[in-house]
Amino acid sequence: MQVLVVGQGGREHVLTWKLAQSPQVSRVFCAPGNAGTEQDGTNVDIAADDIGRLVKFAEAEKIALTVVGPEVPLVAGIVDAFQAAGLPIFGPSQAAAQLEGSKVYAKELMRQANVPTADFWVFDDSEEAVRFVNERETGLFVVKADGLAAGKGVTVCSTKGEAIHAIRDAMVHGAFGDAGKRILIEERLVGQEVSILALVDGRTIVTLETSQDHKAARDGDEGPNTGGMGAYSPAPVATGELMDEIIQKILIPSVHTMRKRGTEFRGVLYAGVMLTAQGPKVLEFNVRFGDPEAQPVLMRLKTDLFELLQAAAKGRLSDFPELEWDERPAVCVVMASEGYPGSYKKGLPIRGLEDAAKLADTKVFHAGTVRHGDQIVTDGGRVLGVTGLGTNIGAAKKRAYEAVKCIRWDGAWCRKDISDKARLMPCE
Repeated sequence: MQVLVVGQGGREHVLTWKLAQSPQVSRVFCAPGNAGTEQDGTNVDIAADDIGRLVKFAEAEKIALTVVGPEVPLVAGIVDAFQAAGLPIFGPSQAAAQLEGSKVYAKELMRQANVPTADFWVFDDSEEAVRFVNERETGLFVVKADGLAAGKGVTVCSTKGEAIHAIRDAMVHGAFGDAGKRILIEERLVGQEVSILALVDGRTIVTLETSQDHKAARDGDEGPNTGGMGAYSPAPVATGELMDEIIQKILIPSVHTMRKRGTEFRGVLYAGVMLTAQGPKVLEFNVRFGDPEAQPVLMRLKTDLFELLQAAAKGRLSDFPELEWDERPAVCVVMASEGYPGSYKKGLPIRGLEDAAKLADTKVFHAGTVRHGDQIVTDGGRVLGVTGLGTNIGAAKKRAYEAVKCIRWDGAWCRKDISDKARLMPCE
C-alpha cells in the first residue's frame, strides 16, 4: 500500500521514515518533503496547503492513508476535503482543528470541560490590553497571539514593560499578521513543562511515551521562544501516577467535550502541560505530532506506525494491541541557522551528513533542507533534528551530540543542554 505524508519539516521526515518501515507499506510519498524525506521516501512537488492538488494526487495514486504533519492544512480543512472525496486520512476535521487554530477557542473549551489551565483574558483592542497590564500589581504574564504563528506567537513576560511591548508587537506592529489581531493575556505558570501526545479516534485515547521540549533559543531556557530547539523521551517527571491524573483531568474531559460540541476529535491530541505546585495545568493544545517531540518519541516506537494510525483513522483504537516501545531513551538536538528565530540565510551547503549517518543508534532528521544538485543546503531556520538512542538519557545525549559534531555549515548552532533537566529528576 502507498502512503502520503503532508509537510516538509523534521516531524514529516520521522513520519516518512517510520511509516516506510511497515511491511504493509510499499511506498511513502511526502509532499512537498525535504532532502531527508527524499532519502527515506519519494518527494512530491505539492505544497502542504494546496489541498485540491493533494486530493487529486491521492486519488491518482490510490493512497491507502494520508498523514498530515503540520497544523496549517489541518486548520484549512484538508481532512474534510479528503473525506468528502472518500480518501482515508489521519487528522482532525477543520472544526476540531480550531483547538490549535484559535487559542481563545481552546481556552473556552477547557473552561467548559473544567480542564485545569492558567487564568486568561482576551483582548481585541491593544490599548485596552495595555491598560489591563498597567492596572495589575505584577508583570508576570504570558502574551499569546490567538491564531497560528509557527510556534512564535507566545511571549513569556517578567515585567509590565515586556508585556506591553509584546502586546504592541502583536496587535499594532503586526508581528504575527492576522494571528495577532486578537490576543490572550495569561497568568504566568511556574514549573516543569511536559509534552503529552495521545492518539484519539473520537472516543478511545491512546497515550504515547512522554517527552519534554525546549522552546527557548538558548541554554538554560534563555532567549526568545522558538518552534523547539530539542526534545527528549521519556520525561522522567511524568510518572505513572501523574499520567493517570493528566488522562483523567485533561485528556478525557477535553475529548468528551469536543464530542458533546459536535466536533468529534480524531488525530493527535498534544497537550503542553505545566506541572505546577497546584497540579498539572494545560499551557496549550496542538492537533498534530509535535516537532521536535515526534523525533525522539517515534524513534522509540516499535509498534507498526501505519497500522496504528490506520486504526485511529478508522475509529478502531479500542481493539488495538498495547503499544511496544524501545526502553532506551532518545534525545533530539535541533541544529539551527544563525539568526533563528529571527531572519536567517538559506542555501548554505551542509557538510558531514555522511559521517553522522555512520554512527550507531543515531538518525539525522531533516527539517529545513533542500537538495541543490549534489549538495544538500539549508532551507529553513531549524535545519536538522539530530537524534540518538542510549541506555540512559545521558548516553542518548552523548550519541546525539557526537553526531552534531560531525555536521557543519556556516553559522550552524544548537543548544548544548538538551535533556539536562532530566538530571534533576529521579530518572535512572
